Amino acid sequence: MSWIATPAPTQYPWYLRALFAMRDAIGRPVAEPVRQWARTPRVLRAFLGLYRAIDRAASPIEPALRALIMVRVSQINVCPFCVDLNAARALERNVTEDRLWALDRFETSDLFSEHEKAALAFTEAVTITGRTIDAALKARLASAFSADAIVELAALIAFQNMSSKFNAALEIPAAGTCRVPIADGKAP
Repeated sequence: MSWIATPAPTQYPWYLRALFAMRDAIGRPVAEPVRQWARTPRVLRAFLGLYRAIDRAASPIEPALRALIMVRVSQINVCPFCVDLNAARALERNVTEDRLWALDRFETSDLFSEHEKAALAFTEAVTITGRTIDAALKARLASAFSADAIVELAALIAFQNMSSKFNAALEIPAAGTCRVPIADGKAP
């Protein structure tokens, strides 16, 4: 539970109460971050719309790599909820558990392709305060991705930074979504 109490269902607009009730009825309750974002319904709609635009089937960034990027941003920003949720998504997208455990040392791991390493290096450069995108990283990215794909990578990384920083700021705990207990980023 967040240090900011989740509002009572009656405090949400009727259409959100109906949506939450439908999800509860089918055994898929609405996650704590969504209930917090829903305090401002217009912002929630924009947030969900942006996510759908970035994480779409037609993206030039393959689904498994998108999931790895989201996990790595979440690890850096120390967001247990996001690591848990995004690791579960990564497993659904055929990322192996070994790759998830090796994510914080991707540069030296043979579990990642050069294409993935370039994207993950970009992820760290964008996410870690004080890092920059130097000429060598720009060259790595240009050799692995089109200009449109690099822009999409930047959008995905920025989106996940926003999401994980929101959840970390509110101290939203892991929800136990992932069957692999990696929310703390450490191997068992």
